Amino acid sequence: MIHRARPAAPRSGAPLDTASVGYTDRLARLAGASWKQRLDVQRPYRWNIRRLNLGRALDLGCGLGRNLAHLDGNGVGIDHNPTSVRTARERGFTAFTPEEFRASPHARPGAHDSLLVAHVVEHVPHETAVALLRDHLPYVRPGGKVVLICPQERGWASDATHIRFVDFTGLAGLCREVGLPVERSFSFPFPRWAGRVFTYNEFVVVARVPRAPR
Repeated sequence: MIHRARPAAPRSGAPLDTASVGYTDRLARLAGASWKQRLDVQRPYRWNIRRLNLGRALDLGCGLGRNLAHLDGNGVGIDHNPTSVRTARERGFTAFTPEEFRASPHARPGAHDSLLVAHVVEHVPHETAVALLRDHLPYVRPGGKVVLICPQERGWASDATHIRFVDFTGLAGLCREVGLPVERSFSFPFPRWAGRVFTYNEFVVVARVPRAPR
């Protein structure tokens, strides 16, 4: 019998605020590691995002723009960290703080083909995740996709700003609560068991915005 590994507790000490300059610096430091650049470690994740055919995507929690880069410029990012948003813009991406987004021409009902929520849900309480989805789903067209991505055990334990572990069951429950039927769930880039030893294994859930009844 295979037993599910229990996630380790985050490191002790005061965690960084995800809206702080320090958190942006941490993201930039991790992404800029020379070995990651040499090996192009983002290649499989870039392939995964592109194969999902997200069209014009709204990237909620875009950070420095990693997934915006994978979207080849066909995305709009939102992040509550103004320093991260500024960095994403300096990298040539379209990104806004929540307040800026609401005042932008991109904040139109049904203006986007998909909503991408990658590595966000594990940072916030369940009620906040529900509110974030409900607030942003109106910007996705009926029939559009919603993609939720969360880290597995090893990845969850690697970041002290992660406050709760959310697996396939938790992500599916979140989708049900906001009225999104789940179409597909898979572990990436390796099978589910690898999440206990590989930091960058992910839960990926693809749901669909219901079409209006005819």
